[in-house]
Parts: sequence; C-alpha cells; structure tokens
Amino acid sequence: MLKKPIGIGVENYKELIDNTCYFVDKTLMIRDLLDCRVKVGLFTRPRRFGKTLSLSMIRTFFERELGEDGNVIDNRHYFDGMKIMEAGDEYLRHMGRYPVISMSLKSAKQPDFHKAYTLLIRQIAGEYDRHKYVLQGDSLSNADKRHYQAILDFQKDETLYLDALKFLSECLKKYHKTNAIILLDEYDVPLENAFFRGFYEQMIDFIRSMFESALKTNDCLQFAVVTGCLRISRESIFTGLNNLKIYSILDAGFAEYFGFTQTEVEDMLHYYGFSEKVQEAKKWYDGYLFGNMEVYNPWSIINYVDAAISNLNAFPRPYWSNTSSNNIVRELVERAEGVAKDELEELIAGGTIEKPIHEDVTYGEIYDSQDNLWNFLFFTGYLKALSQRLDGNRIYMTMTLPNEEVKYVYENTIQKWFDENVRKADFTPFYQAMRAQDTQKMEEFINGQLNFSISYHDESERFYHGYLLGILGGFGGCRILSNREQGTGRPDIILRPNNPHHPAFVIEIKRVKSFAKQNEACDAALAQIEERGYATELLNDGYDKVICYGICFCDKYCVIKTK
Repeated sequence: MLKKPIGIGVENYKELIDNTCYFVDKTLMIRDLLDCRVKVGLFTRPRRFGKTLSLSMIRTFFERELGEDGNVIDNRHYFDGMKIMEAGDEYLRHMGRYPVISMSLKSAKQPDFHKAYTLLIRQIAGEYDRHKYVLQGDSLSNADKRHYQAILDFQKDETLYLDALKFLSECLKKYHKTNAIILLDEYDVPLENAFFRGFYEQMIDFIRSMFESALKTNDCLQFAVVTGCLRISRESIFTGLNNLKIYSILDAGFAEYFGFTQTEVEDMLHYYGFSEKVQEAKKWYDGYLFGNMEVYNPWSIINYVDAAISNLNAFPRPYWSNTSSNNIVRELVERAEGVAKDELEELIAGGTIEKPIHEDVTYGEIYDSQDNLWNFLFFTGYLKALSQRLDGNRIYMTMTLPNEEVKYVYENTIQKWFDENVRKADFTPFYQAMRAQDTQKMEEFINGQLNFSISYHDESERFYHGYLLGILGGFGGCRILSNREQGTGRPDIILRPNNPHHPAFVIEIKRVKSFAKQNEACDAALAQIEERGYATELLNDGYDKVICYGICFCDKYCVIKTK
C-alpha cells in the first residue's frame, strides 16, 4: 500500500490535508480552547514544535471564510475523520462561524528597525487585503472605508498601524455581525531580533501598542491565541493585559498538543514500517517535558522518518539544531566562567544542574545574570526539567539535557568556540619548547589552554587528538600526518619538515581516567613508538633527528615525556 508523504516544512493545515500528508491529529486542541474560555491565550514552546501548524488548524476550523466571489467557503471536509468531529455538536456549532485575523510576526527578523517595521505593516496590510470584501456594501461608514483603504494602500502614516488589528476586528464585526478571532504567531521574533540588532526599544513600543489595542478591552474580540518561544514579562509588552492566560512548558494545560507523544511516535514509525527504530528515536529526539507530559521533537521525528523512507539504515541526525544559529547556547559558552563551565561539563556528561526559574523576563535582562541565560535555555528547549522545589517564594528546577540531539548542539558549539580560540592563540612558545624538548614548558602551555576550555568528557582520545592537530597547524615548514601508516602501525601525529636537517616529530597520544596513571601511559606511548618503528622510516628518509613525544591526558591535565 502506498504510504502518505511526509509534509516536511508544511505549516499550512489545508495544504497538509489537500496533499494527504501524514498528520498527527491534534484537533482536540480546538475543543480544549472552547472549554477553557480564555480570552487571550499565550502558548510558549520551543521553535519547530508545531505552533504555526496549530494556528493554521484553528483558523481553518473557526473561520467564516469568503471567496473572491463573496460566497462562504465550506472548510468542513478538512476535518473529516479527525477527533474533533466526534467531540459533539456543542463544539461543531463553532465551525466556520467567526471572522479570523491571522498574522505571523516572523518576517520582522530584519537588520534594522525600518526594514522590520516595514515587513510588519506589510503583513497587516496583507490581512486587510484578505478581508477587503468588507468594503462592499454599507456595513462600514465612508470614514471607516477611507481608513481601511489607507492601510490597504500602505500609506506612511505610522499612527494607522498602532491599532490596525483592533480596527480590522471592528470592521469584521460590522460586516459579519459577530466577534473576530485573532491569531498571532511568533510574537517574540521581532523582540528577540531587535534586541540582538540594537533597536529593542523602538520595536517594543510598536508591538506593545499593536497588542494592547487588539487584545485589551477590545469589544470585537471573541478570543485570541498568541504563540512564541518565550514568555516576555507583562511589564515589557503585556502591560495591563489582565485577560491573558499563559501556557508555558511548565503548565499542564494543552501539554500534549505541541510535540509528539510516545504513542504518536510509535504509531508513526509502525505506519511506515520502522517499529524497530523506536528506541533509537527515543534516545535522540524524546525527553522534552511540557507540564507532566513527555514529548518528542516533532520536527526532528518527521525528518528522521523521511530519511528512513529513503534509506532504512540512515543514521539519526541533529535536524532541529540545523534550523537555527543556536545563539543562546553560544552566548552561554562564551560567557561561561568558573561554576558555569563546570555546570556545562556536568550536563554534557549526563548530569544535572539546579537553577531558580523565573518566567517573567525581558530580552534586556538576558545578560544581567548567568541564571537568566540558563532560563532562556530552559524555555527554548535546550534543557529539560526533572523536578522542582519551592524555597521561600522561588522555584528551583533540576534540569538536564533532553536527548542526544541537544547534546550535539552543546558539543558542537563548544568545539567551534574552542577551535576559534585555538586559532587566535600564539603558539610560538609551544613550538620553541617542542623543538628544545622542554617538556615542562610544553605541559604548562597545554594545561593553561585546557584549563581555559570547556570539556565535554569525550571517552576516547579523539578530542585531544583534534586539539593537538589544531595547535600544530601553525607549525611552519612541515607536513602534518595524522593516523598514517608508518612502521608497523599508525602513529597519531607525525611532523615531516621540508628541510631534512630540521628535526622530525612523532607524537603518540594516550588518555587515562586517573592522574596517577599518566606517567605510566606516557612511557607506554614512547615504547609503542619504538616497538612499532614509527621513527625508523623518517630516519631512513634522511632526517638528521627524530624527536618522539608520549603525551597523556586526564581531563584538563596533560603529562609529556620525550625521547
């Protein structure tokens, strides 16, 4: 039987159903929205956890959509066979009943305020154009029509847009004789971008005006759903918005509607014939805790299944980490000192950290304390809650890394940061000590470097091997060979000078888990060089001198011996 296609990147509910793509049925979210009777609901979840698709589904269900001919479009068939259709008439009577304003703010990710603002008001004008049928007939006054047309024409009067969403809801109510639903996606993207680009205050003034007018004391609002990655403090954007209900990753409400549950993942893998991959998928992509519900990263799962359809033996990959620059992790790594370094190492080794949790933060407060950075990492999906406790009036959360995919983000970010710092360093003193066989100075140099670094407890010699190759890349006038056949084995590193009268070098690396064993391991490394004849070929090639080094690492400390 031909299987349904995977709709990777499809965030439009209608498109997903029209193309008969595999759909994990989350339609009961509509029932729960109606049951909770919240006027304005803010749902914060990490990126790529289905927020945009959810809003598209909500719009398709509730919207009284009109075609270009002015006739109502029947969207009922988009829910055939879905769970919401079995919920009862008390819910189905809301289908196709309301005008809907739907807008994404992600286009505001621009380099300066003018461009970001322009893209936002263009989005607003787009919604006005979608509903321009309200200009027909006499439901609007001539003054309203002129106001509406001014926004359609993209006029430069900035005051037009400060309350543009509220005015549109008023016009829609006059036409449809019922309140409007407002759906706002990625509300925090303009704020995050503006903070990192340096125009935060300008952007927050505009967003605050637009939101307050549309969502606060708007008699034409049925209800609103707002989504984003982070909960921003009421003082910064939701001032006085008393009808706001926030559903963050700490809350149990609506927890199962963002991300895939264990059953949903197992059903999906079984449908495509990959039931044997359940444990691998769990190790890599499970582990997010929303309220009391553990969920998988949906973006990664659909990419993982799609890859397996093409190649059953495809390895799991960090799909989620490749959709973002992971700036927050990089900021933490670059700013980490002392305790923060130890905590990063503990997390990557599979351990835990405990931090106070506070949800009401602003972007301007990110760097006020190390705890704020940890909070941002938690709420954006880079950490998972294990347990919490109340101490006085503060909640403390014990956290760990959710899965292998997120662990990769940390390791990769740390490695890049470390490589960049290696490239910036002056290794001339190390090269001089190496030529002079001054092992004490060599040790002091490397140990100083390692003490500055953040280790991620690689259980092999791979990290240290790569580190030494990075250092030796600036050793001029020679070729560097890594794991090449030499003698009767493969020495870790060989340096072959272009001038045979300059010394050649053979380096054998060991790693042990006990400082007490480092000297013994260095001796074993030098014995291995001799027994396997790693230096013999260099001498036969005419080099006057070959210097051999046995280097043993234990955590962030090395011992070096020479021969």
